[in-house]
Amino acid sequence: MKQTKKCRARRLGAALLALMLFVPVCASPVQAEETGKAAPDTGVVINVYNWGEYISNGVEGSMDVNAEFTRRTGIGVNYTTYDTNEAMYAKLASGGGDYDIIVPSDYMVSRMIEEDMLAELDFSNIPNFQYIDETFRNPAYDPENRYSVPYTWGLVGLFYNTDYVTKEEAQSWNVLWDEKYAGKILMFDNSRDSFGIAMKLLGYSFNSTDLNEWQEAADLLVQQAPLVQSYAMDQIFQKMESGEAWIAPYYSGDAAILIEENDNIAFSVPKEGTNYFVDALCIPKTSTHKAEAEAYINFLCDPEISYENCSYIGYSTPETAAKEMMDPSITESDVYYPSEETLANTEVYVNLGDDLNETIDGLWAEVKMGGPGQVGELIAILVLFLALYVGIVIHKRRRRKRESAR
Repeated sequence: MKQTKKCRARRLGAALLALMLFVPVCASPVQAEETGKAAPDTGVVINVYNWGEYISNGVEGSMDVNAEFTRRTGIGVNYTTYDTNEAMYAKLASGGGDYDIIVPSDYMVSRMIEEDMLAELDFSNIPNFQYIDETFRNPAYDPENRYSVPYTWGLVGLFYNTDYVTKEEAQSWNVLWDEKYAGKILMFDNSRDSFGIAMKLLGYSFNSTDLNEWQEAADLLVQQAPLVQSYAMDQIFQKMESGEAWIAPYYSGDAAILIEENDNIAFSVPKEGTNYFVDALCIPKTSTHKAEAEAYINFLCDPEISYENCSYIGYSTPETAAKEMMDPSITESDVYYPSEETLANTEVYVNLGDDLNETIDGLWAEVKMGGPGQVGELIAILVLFLALYVGIVIHKRRRRKRESAR
């Protein structure tokens, strides 16, 4: 799932990191070169499809991760982004993209495994997998770790403007339904996260298979719709920073930019519970550069690269070796590395199967259109316009026939 940014607290270690980068990212199919020497151009370019602003890109003295990978290996990177798991899935399922690396969230990994969309990884090309903590190995969404390698992890929480919203109010998802904040509320522009919030408010599991519970959640979201300024993803940054919006659910890693750069924005994990997610590196089965894609995964798993990358984007690393390099202000923060108490009140999304996914997609469409009644009205209006259009066409044809008969 997600999209972020920057964390400046670790800049004091930048000089040390620069000295350490002479160590090669070893044992990949394409041998990396030492720092100071650019590897020969291989003529290969891999297509990487990732969440928006979800990699260190050289801004403000940070490492340009893709450029460093190319310098070390001679493999080019064509890097494009998406906003939601569902958008990424739809593009690949329709054959609309030719990608070598994708970064789906846990539940989407399992869906794509079930639909035979992912290639099995050759871990002899990914020796740096040794640095992934045991906690993140063999997860429920990929039980044998055959198709994925953890990239980052985090929680869904609530960003709020402290000039208008109190800390007490922000301890519950209910604040997103508070009429006094009408027009100042943002909501996720994806079905799984929006429904997740509603399900938690109702006391249900994210992974319920009870259609009645999903309908209740949809009804709750329909009630909220008139209060929502917009359904948004990365747009929340501009809207929250400008004061155009005051409340927005989003991902914990984004605190790196929103909280650090705006004294009046805070982050909370509501008491009803929330989603714990892992985003993973995967290779689509259609990849034409699998070995080079595995070299890319191996590079990102190098603890020094993970340190640099996660320090910049703000999300949590699945590697203790990388975490130990970070500034204590990050590692001791409950935002970036939540306490066991916080984690105990979280739940992971799982794939719900095609039938239920389709039902949820239909309910989500109704939510964004204002409910099933509004959908019916819209259909009626479209039918009326179609009837009028057909009537006009028939009238014109008859008129032409009469004129030609004269």
